[in-house]
Amino acid sequence: MARDSGGALPVRAKPAPKAARTWWNVHQWVGLKLSLFLTFILFTGTLAVVSAEIDWLLQPSLRVSPASADGPVAWAKIADNAARYPGVAKANAIDAPTASAFAARVTIEHQDGSLGLLHAHPTTGKIQGEAPWVGAQRILRNMHRHLNLPVKYGVPIVSSLAFLLLISLVTSFVVYKKWWRGFAKPLRKRDARTWWGDFHRLAGVWSLWFVALIGLSGLWYFVESLGGDAPPQPRVEVEAGAEPSPLPPSLANAFEAALAARPALRVERVILPSPEKPLLELHGDYEAVLVRPRSNAVWVDARSAEVLLVTDGRDLNLHQRISEMADPLHFGYFGGYWTKVPWFLFGLAMTGLALSGAAIYTLRISRDRSEMLRFAKTLSGMWQGSGRWRWLSVILIAIGFALLPALILQNGG
Repeated sequence: MARDSGGALPVRAKPAPKAARTWWNVHQWVGLKLSLFLTFILFTGTLAVVSAEIDWLLQPSLRVSPASADGPVAWAKIADNAARYPGVAKANAIDAPTASAFAARVTIEHQDGSLGLLHAHPTTGKIQGEAPWVGAQRILRNMHRHLNLPVKYGVPIVSSLAFLLLISLVTSFVVYKKWWRGFAKPLRKRDARTWWGDFHRLAGVWSLWFVALIGLSGLWYFVESLGGDAPPQPRVEVEAGAEPSPLPPSLANAFEAALAARPALRVERVILPSPEKPLLELHGDYEAVLVRPRSNAVWVDARSAEVLLVTDGRDLNLHQRISEMADPLHFGYFGGYWTKVPWFLFGLAMTGLALSGAAIYTLRISRDRSEMLRFAKTLSGMWQGSGRWRWLSVILIAIGFALLPALILQNGG
């Protein structure tokens, strides 16, 4: 007890807050103050996992019959047909079909310098149609990765959310007592507050590994954005000041030499040569797991079909290997649909965690015991609980949408 200087009645000192309460306050703070921005980034990232499929639905020329594409990709025919397609000034790259029902995608430059895409049948090389460079895949990637801001500003802003995810993950083990018992706990339907609380805990325990994965890979992006990039991988450089040299009318010989240099390479991306840089690059999957396709590459002089360099992802050092595995793990594309589907579902679960946390807060402050909770009321609770931080979320999301027209117009979409 303490007594004031005037000799008044003793004043009982306030007890220190319990550790559990402190952990709960931290968990609520990191999950609520930027919940609007976090929900937006989680949702766009979830859609980015299946963005190629969204483009497939929206662009008929991207579709092929799987039965008609049962064979090796005709890389040389696709490159030759794309270079001769009307209005094309230059064909830059070819991306392999995402799945058996997809066409190959060729990135091109038009006569005015704007970018575009051609869709080519994988085995015949026939150009099936043209599409804007800015489709669902590009929009969702840019929104999720850097809000259409310059990369040096946008990436650290977005990836800083990794700190909130990891803090939320750590505090959840303290807030949710005996969490390991929650994997099979049913959702009680007593009222909305009980149901949302049960959902938040159930989705949370099943998503623990995924939250850790996204948080750690996001943290790595943050480190890279501040200068922690891995050392560059081996590459072939064109001599400075070298005069542009004419390319052969067909790249068939160069492709044949490249594929012979590494027959087991599953090509995912091809960088096409130009008079200024007469190098053909094949990137893909080889024996190293969880690396970007660029780690396994074959470099060929397109003029002479001479193989200049062959790289192997197994030769990367630790720093390079961590850098190369970040994207496959973050977006889950390393195993095709066997990994993309779980990544999409767990991405929805993470988005649901952000929304359900706001719903719990809404019901708690309103002491609502009704059987249902409207989505608008959840957003209202998210808005109120964010306090002044809500304006930061609104500004960042608004910037992403405001810069979207510039992205489209800049590339002739």
